Amino acid sequence: MTDFEKKIGYEFKDRELLKRALTHSSYANEKGTGLDNERLEFLGDSVLGFITAEHLFEHFKNKAEGDLTKKRAYAVCEKTLFEYAKKIGLGDMIFLGKGEEHTGGRTRPSVVSDAFEALIAAIYLDGGMEKAKAFVLPFIEIASEETPEFKDYKSMLQEVLQKNPTEKFEYVLVGEDGPDHNKQFTIEVLLNSNVIGRGKGSSKKRAEQAAAKSALELMGL
Repeated sequence: MTDFEKKIGYEFKDRELLKRALTHSSYANEKGTGLDNERLEFLGDSVLGFITAEHLFEHFKNKAEGDLTKKRAYAVCEKTLFEYAKKIGLGDMIFLGKGEEHTGGRTRPSVVSDAFEALIAAIYLDGGMEKAKAFVLPFIEIASEETPEFKDYKSMLQEVLQKNPTEKFEYVLVGEDGPDHNKQFTIEVLLNSNVIGRGKGSSKKRAEQAAAKSALELMGL
């Protein structure tokens, strides 16, 4: 743990937070503790989103909202987070159950990117927002200068729906199937409580993208 703290440039006051951030649900279920990193991942996603949005807002003053949205989506997508995580050797540090270990969980983007978000949350809870920024920004600064070459269906859908401010939409997790090492998530995107898209994926982020794509197809876009 000490070597890893040196690598990430942050020393934890509460080491249990770090351990929790590195604990995959398969390990927690196997040990019967129920203390996995999923709640931290939820918080880390929001902290990461805020830090990224603030950085883009301050450093790309001439960019329109749509361009900023695309840059943010690229900087925090699963594939990009996986690349961040590889730079600090995060996959080697995750506590995995035997099934997840044997099926390559340490190199699975969904597992490692979720742990990266959980790590952000752990740093935020342990040291505050400035420490979280100090950890995240070096990654974000590089990614924000790159040109996205992928279709971000969530951003595309958001641009369409935001043309009418009275419309309210949200992504809802409606299903979670399969063993820990091969989970499939089902997400629905709701517009004013009506389902307009549904998608499945090996991570919540992938399922949300699939749901957004389904909604766009329904609209003929």
